[in-house]
Formats: sequence, structure tokens, C-alpha cells
Amino acid sequence: MPSTPPSPRSGLDRELIVRGGHVLTMDPALGDLPGGDVHVRDGAIVAVGSGLAANGVPEIDARDTIVLPGFVDTHWHLWNCALRALVRGDDPEHGYFPVTLGAGPLFTPEDSYRSVRLGLAEGLLSGITTVQNWAHNIRTPAHADAELRAMAEMGLRGRFAYGWGQDRPLDQAMDLDDLARVQRQGLPSDLLTLGAALRTPVTNPRGAVPIAVVSEEFASVRRLGLPLTMHARLGIVPALDEHGLLGKDLQLVHPQGMTESDCARMAATGTTITCSPTIEMLYAQATRGVIQFQEMEEAGVQQSLSVDSSGASANADFFACMRALLWSHKQRFGSRQPLSARRLLRLATLDGARDLGLDALIGSLTPGKRADIQIVRATDLNLAPVFDPAHALVYSAQPANVDTVLVDGRVLLRRGQPTRWDSTAIVRDAADAMRSLARRYAEA
Repeated sequence: MPSTPPSPRSGLDRELIVRGGHVLTMDPALGDLPGGDVHVRDGAIVAVGSGLAANGVPEIDARDTIVLPGFVDTHWHLWNCALRALVRGDDPEHGYFPVTLGAGPLFTPEDSYRSVRLGLAEGLLSGITTVQNWAHNIRTPAHADAELRAMAEMGLRGRFAYGWGQDRPLDQAMDLDDLARVQRQGLPSDLLTLGAALRTPVTNPRGAVPIAVVSEEFASVRRLGLPLTMHARLGIVPALDEHGLLGKDLQLVHPQGMTESDCARMAATGTTITCSPTIEMLYAQATRGVIQFQEMEEAGVQQSLSVDSSGASANADFFACMRALLWSHKQRFGSRQPLSARRLLRLATLDGARDLGLDALIGSLTPGKRADIQIVRATDLNLAPVFDPAHALVYSAQPANVDTVLVDGRVLLRRGQPTRWDSTAIVRDAADAMRSLARRYAEA
């Protein structure tokens, strides 16, 4: 599909200054700037400081707010966001796995398109500006194109991790020819990149894929030069390591059930991991019951944060993701191994960008980087009074506190309201799609 050029920049999208906020740059060299300014031009950050001179440049008044990089979500199954209408926790018949396995094969490309739009709209309200769309229900080329179209239209930055269909036989490789087609024809937005989501060769609710098939997929994806991502389960690291499949281009999902040796091998090979705390706490009984953030941290494994599935967790609250990891960590270690609010914010921003290979572009408010910025009101009742902005964001903030969001310098959210799409229409379309799907699912 040919690349669709973004709309021409004008007004605030062309140039602006975010003026007078408490700026958390997440750049170690710049630090925090109380009463700081961020100057944006043509999608790039051109200056960060206090009292920046820019005569005639439109301003966003950021007094009494916290200004920080947009959140980077590194693993999110956007195709099933709307399925929260049908998912009922871990119910044996109506839980996440039986519903996605049963309803996934019934999804039309239009169902996927509407669900992806719903998820991205909600994510933006939570300060998420970049997402890895973990697309593990690509049943046809039309499904892939529909998800990519939704991502391009919504205007967020992202990686499209091309996966398989939920009804794909375990002994058949994913559609590698179509993955190559998507790469060859190009993505529909300059804000999007391409990767591949692969199935796992160890026991899991969707079934173990023969290692020969997994190896074939790895080899094909690596020939295309694309990054890979895979769900981690007990035994995954030695299974992949035995066949030389670990590496810097591989992200594993969910740090649970890992041995000390597993963590060491991940660190040594540069394999990264993304943690989805709200989901991992919900489904902890399926693994070893704990989130192993500390073990990964001590081993030196690169980590990041993710929603996983708002169809299972019920929403896309990225502040809740940080808090869930915080409470899980405190439950395990108390004050013996403190996890700071600042560390959690880095996981949610700069470390997420690093995990997706985008840290030269985003993740901190550094001059020269792209302007992916969120502005959070510090005077809202659930947040005020704010003395320590990092602490307030992690312990108290909610999506409702997010006032303004920029992606690549374009204002996508202003005063809590989207500027480029109609929330009512997105909700209506997703609900209509799920009503039709529910009828087909009941009849299947």
C-alpha cells in the first residue's frame, strides 16, 4: 500500500511553544525544569529551557501542568480491544483465551479496523503516543491492511508486529509471503515501522508450535531484516537458545517463570523483555505467580512496559500499568529493593523507545528528537497538590488528567478532547462490529 502523506502542517502543528510547565525531560543531561518551555517546529523539538524567546510563536499555556514524553507501549493486541464486550475475566468459557481463540477466526478486516481504532483512541487519552501493535490475528492480507490503515488514520507512532491468525494450524508457518508483501509495498504512514510477532514453541494456552516451524519463521523474518517479538512462557529461553534464536532483534513478552540462567542468557544476547503488569497480576496463577522485574533488572536485561490487551485488562490506563508494577514489586520486596517513581517513568518512556529501537527519535524531550509530548494537569483534585511530579504521576495520575498530547508535533488531544477524530463514531462503530460478531460467535 502506498504511503499516505500526512496533512500539511499549519497553526499549532507547524510551530508552538509549550510554556511554563514542570518539564520532566527524561534526558539525564537536561533533568527537570520547573517552569520550563519546550519549543517545537515541524514536528521536532528545537529547544528546551526556561524563558525561551520565540516572538510570535503560538503558545500552549502549561502552567500548573507536568510536561513529559508520551508513553511508549511495547506490546498491545489492538485487534481485540473491542472484545472486552465479550471477555469475562478468567471464566473458563468466556475468559480471554477461549473468547479470542473462538471469536478470532470470525473477525472480518472491518472488525479489526474498528477495534484497532478504539484501542488507539483510548490509548491516546492515557498519554500513549507510540505502540507496538501485536497483531496476532492476521488471517488474510486484508486484515493486515485494515489494521495498518487504522494505525495510519489515528496518527500515533507505532510498530506493526505482523502475526498469524488465531485459527492458524500449529504446524504451519505464518504467512511469510504476505509479511514480505507489506514490507515491499511500504507502510501507509511515515510514523509506522514493521516487525513480526511469532508463536512460541513451549506449552501455552494457544498450543506449542514445533521448533522447526519457529526456526523457519525466525530465519525468514531475519532475512527481511525485521525485529521479532514472542510471548514468553516457562522454558522459552533455553528452547530458543538451543537453536541460536535469541538476539538483540528479539523481544520476549512477560517476565515470569524465568530462572537465573534465563535472565543471564537474555542479558548476554541482548534479548529484551516487555512487562504487562496489570495482565500479569491477573493471570499470575498460570506462571509462577510473580513479575520478575527485579531479577531482570539485576541481570541487566533491557525492559519496557505494555498494556498487553485492553480486552482482558478492561482498559488501557498506562498510569495503572506503572502502579501495578509498583505494587507487585512492593509486595515482593517491601523497602528492601525500592522501585522509584522515576524508574517507572523511564520504563514507560525512554526504555520503551529503546526496546523498539526508537530512542534516537523519541522517549525524552531532547532537542533534535521528535515532539511526542503529553501534558498532565497538576491541579486536578485527584492529583493536587503536586510537590514531586514524578511521584504524583505514578501514584495518583489517571487518564482523565491528561490535557494535551502531541505526536510528531501534531496536536492530537487538546483540553482532554481529540482534535482529529470523533470519539462517538469510533465507539459506535466498535459496538456495531461486536454486536454482529457476538451473533456469529453464538451461532458458530
